[in-house]
Amino acid sequence: MTIDMLYSKLHRAAVTDANLNYVGSITIDRELMDAAKLRVGQKVDIVNVNNGERFSTYVIEGERGKRDMCLNGAAARKAEIGDIIIVIAYASMTIEEAEIFKPHIVLLNSDNEITGAKDYV
Repeated sequence: MTIDMLYSKLHRAAVTDANLNYVGSITIDRELMDAAKLRVGQKVDIVNVNNGERFSTYVIEGERGKRDMCLNGAAARKAEIGDIIIVIAYASMTIEEAEIFKPHIVLLNSDNEITGAKDYV
């Protein structure tokens, strides 16, 4: 048996753009992807702190260092530029794996700069 567990998250990222005329997904700065151990095409949940919206999409790689956090396609209707979001990734694990796994949390400021990173205890 496997269960879905928190894998990693980008905590309190600011939406930098919303592009309705795009195929879909969320574009995330490559540096932030690496910090949160996210992969291109990986399914993520987005939680909008400002309006309570919660939805799933997938990750597209953004340019390293630009601090992009852009909602694309239909997801662009779920947030305004400047809204604070949490990007959450999960992984399926056996019970034994879940007992020892530590999710990776990346903390961001309002400019999407990394202010801290830690494995959740």
